[in-house]
Amino acid sequence: MSERFLYVSCAGKREIYSLAMERATGALRTAAVTVVPGLAEGGHSMALALSPDRSVLYAAVRTLPYPCASYAVDSNYGQLTLLGVAPLAAEVCYIATDRTGRTLLSASYQGSKICSNPIDARGIVRSPATQVIDTPPSAHSILPDPGNRFVFAASLGGDCIVRAAFDAEAGVMKVLEPVRAKEGAGPRHMRFSRDGRFLYLINEIDGTINAYGFDAGGGGLAEIQSITLLPPGVSGRMASADLHLTPDGRFLYGSERVTNTLAGFRVDAESGVLSPIGSVASEDSPRGFAVDPTGHFLLCAGQKSSRVGVYAIDQASGALTRIGVHEVGENPNWIEFLDPVEL
Repeated sequence: MSERFLYVSCAGKREIYSLAMERATGALRTAAVTVVPGLAEGGHSMALALSPDRSVLYAAVRTLPYPCASYAVDSNYGQLTLLGVAPLAAEVCYIATDRTGRTLLSASYQGSKICSNPIDARGIVRSPATQVIDTPPSAHSILPDPGNRFVFAASLGGDCIVRAAFDAEAGVMKVLEPVRAKEGAGPRHMRFSRDGRFLYLINEIDGTINAYGFDAGGGGLAEIQSITLLPPGVSGRMASADLHLTPDGRFLYGSERVTNTLAGFRVDAESGVLSPIGSVASEDSPRGFAVDPTGHFLLCAGQKSSRVGVYAIDQASGALTRIGVHEVGENPNWIEFLDPVEL
């Protein structure tokens, strides 16, 4: 097929935009718009996650009754068919499945909690929650390690990364000693390197990215670097948001909402150390973005512009060049590509 599909969460009217992207050019078109069930109109950001086999899309709404909708995905046309809706235990800002696809993990910023919910054989999230754990203030993201033995959650208000041993059979977590970040940094989102040797953390408040070496045996993290993603001469309280690696792991990008920029970094494969490429202007308030499965394009959602910007990634340098834009719904903040990584 000449197109691949992606999903953009637009919280203003609880809509998911199914977009088709031309594989060769990055050009976008709207294929469908799906309204996520909920009692309240609009709301905050709707976190999205795909099942490991890419057959089910999950969308969590941050307004009461905190529903999480499960959608079957038509891989040929990108259409979504509602399978079921289950209320979550708290208002969550981030969701991810474990590596088996049998557990939905969620992080609650307002509730300062992390939770797990069962996912049944059809791929539908079920209630009640299997587990609800209190965390330091403002849990902002959660993800399992590549081996599915540990779970990590970033606590923005606690300036730490919560660690937990994970029992995939039972879908439960056992909290371990947290990893402390710099005071006032504001840990937000995290990504593992493709080989699982490194974890990268973006800090919302001070505009930095931390690189950690990951011990897959014991679940430990050892900081190896902290680097700014801010343009030269910029300082003060920031609102850094999201970070993503290219599928081959050679480049990492981070978004910042005060300066409205996307910053790029080269990744040293052996040491995990980042070196800056430079920054480019983004859409207004780049809360969420994504790199396509080939690593040739970056798509950035402008939360205040109601648009998705398209950037070409230079395959030699990692530099970004803006090549297009596409109108979507109100408050776009999350992007998920349907296709798996292509190397």
